[in-house]
Amino acid sequence: MYFLGDLKGWNAQKALWQMVEQGALLIHIPDEVEVKRMRRLMEEYSDTPMDLADSSLVAAAETLGMTRIFTLDSDFRVYRIGGTKAFDVMP
Repeated sequence: MYFLGDLKGWNAQKALWQMVEQGALLIHIPDEVEVKRMRRLMEEYSDTPMDLADSSLVAAAETLGMTRIFTLDSDFRVYRIGGTKAFDVMP
């Protein structure tokens, strides 16, 4: 959402919110296990560095068994699911 707003402004963010409201995009709430994983990921990728939002997406992908991600953040070409599998980044 941050990058989208930075690149295209509120109208683009508004369109993304509409996708959430229509159920086409879900917001995932991490459980305690994922929160601990997020911390470990941020430590592992501290040289990138990985922020909280990025770590939450990697942890959610691991939990949900997902590999495809829509992002404008190039760091997702570096991050690995489970430490080994690359994301299928949708630009």
